[in-house]
Amino acid sequence: MEQLEKDPRDKDFKRSWVNSSVFLFYLQVFCILAFVLGGCYSLYTHRYKGKPKVEVPANTQYTPQYK
Repeated sequence: MEQLEKDPRDKDFKRSWVNSSVFLFYLQVFCILAFVLGGCYSLYTHRYKGKPKVEVPANTQYTPQYK
């Protein structure tokens, strides 16, 4: 009869490798997903906004125009 009673310490994180491995797997998946989504958001907020209008002096062009 004593063997049929479950010990509450069996569900402890340190003793049950099944529960701990499932927990660590989902924790790893969550951390990787958070890292990837954070990186994508950072890339989106710092994206290239377009070609800026740059004034190039006439004497530095491929065919320079001197005054």
